[in-house]
This record gives sequence, C-alpha cells and structure tokens, in this order.
Amino acid sequence: MSSLDTSLQFASLTQGGQAIRLEYQWIRPERREAPLLVFLHEGLGSIAMWKDWPAQLCEQTGCSGLMYSRYGYGRSTPRNEHGPKPLDYLHEQSLEVLPQLLKQLGEDGRRPIMLVGHSDGGSIALLAASGFGDRLQGIVVMAPHLFVEDISLRGILVAREAYEQGFLRERLARYHDDVESAFWGWNRTWTEPSFRAWNIEEEVSRIPCPILAIQGVDDEYGTLEQIRRIRELVPHAELLELEQCGHLPYRDQTAIVNQAIQDFLEKTRRT
Repeated sequence: MSSLDTSLQFASLTQGGQAIRLEYQWIRPERREAPLLVFLHEGLGSIAMWKDWPAQLCEQTGCSGLMYSRYGYGRSTPRNEHGPKPLDYLHEQSLEVLPQLLKQLGEDGRRPIMLVGHSDGGSIALLAASGFGDRLQGIVVMAPHLFVEDISLRGILVAREAYEQGFLRERLARYHDDVESAFWGWNRTWTEPSFRAWNIEEEVSRIPCPILAIQGVDDEYGTLEQIRRIRELVPHAELLELEQCGHLPYRDQTAIVNQAIQDFLEKTRRT
C-alpha cells in the first residue's frame, strides 16, 4: 500500500474576503491517532514540488501527513494578477488561512500537530506558532526568513533572470496552473522596496512551543543569522546547521534532516 493518498482534494476557504479553493493531499490518513505533520511549502512550491520527501518522512517517523498548495500555487485557485502580494501575506497565510484549513479538515485539536515549513513556509510556521503555538506539538523550520537580507534579494534577482530566460519558467509551469502569477507574486513582493523592512522577530519572540530550525551553510537565499536569531529570541529552540547544504536541506542532506526531525518528534512527545 502506498503511503500517499494520490487523490487530490480541494477545500473551499476565504482569504482576504475572497473565496478560494486549495488543493490538499493526505499521507497515511489511516494513522488517525498518530501525530500529524503539516507541510508548508516554499515561495515557489506546491504539493507536487515536495516530490516524495514528505511521504518518506512520515514513513520514518510513523506520522500521518498533510500537504496543501497555497493560493496561487499548484492546482489551487490562481491569483487574479501578477503584481506583488500584500506585505503581510505571510501573516495572512499563517493566522487566517492555515487555521481555517485545519478546522475544515477536523484537525483543530483532535491530535498532536507539528508544522514542517520550508523557506516562506518556514516563516509561516513561525508566525503560526506565535499565534497558536500552545496547540502545536512543535514546529520544524528549514531555511526560514525572519528578516530580509541582501543575499536573499540577490538570489531572488538571479531567479528572475532565469525565469525571464525561459528555463525556470518551463520547469515551474509543470507544477502551477498559472505560473506567471505564482512566480511574479513571489518575486515582485520580495523585491518591492517597502518589503525591505519586513521583519517578524517580535512575533518569533512569543513562540511557546518547541522549535527545530535547520539551515544550510551554503544557502543562496539566507545566512545562518536567520536561525541563530531564532535561538536568541527563543532560547529553547534547537538549531541544525548543515555543511554542504544549500536552500533545500531536505534534499541536500535528507538522511541527517530526517533523523533530526525524528529525534525532535520523540523528544517533544515526552515533554
């Protein structure tokens, strides 16, 4: 039996007063009493772009899993325009959309939940934990952003050039119904001059639940200062800094990341 429920399903929600549909997919849904890992994808990600890693992690840890594509990504409702998003778009995802989805799927307190977020998804996990962390077993954040760094902007401009040259657009178009809104909504938001002041350190300082923060030494979108700042703000946070690892720790150092998450799960179950 495959660990992945291959049928895509759709949830009808609202975001900013607009009706939207989000695609979602379960991993090992029969494990009804096991902790639930909720996977939060990166700024250009989707369910399909996770590949098989979430299912692999759920098999190793004995958990069930939930993946979904945010508004504008994958097969979810596309954005109507290609301009920048509101500057608080990550707050909106973490404090408005995610709680709606969990409630609609009956996962608002029935069993332990751990958020597993990458990049933008890591920031969403941090913000969600600041808002309702007392209801979470913990969060795992990989390459999260707490503030905007010069290296982030350089990486985003490199991505823009690759997109405009065509090969990145061609690759992403396989995963998104509207690749233009998916890419430009991310790229134009982060390069908006007013976004340079975006910062969630105050919110992070209020997180009550356990945190495992993971970052690659060679991350092209952020420095180690991102996760080191988490521990300065939340002393109980655990850090994992990975050599020979870029922006995708779960692909670049899969075995180490999986073991670290498994150990973190077992530790948080005992506390």
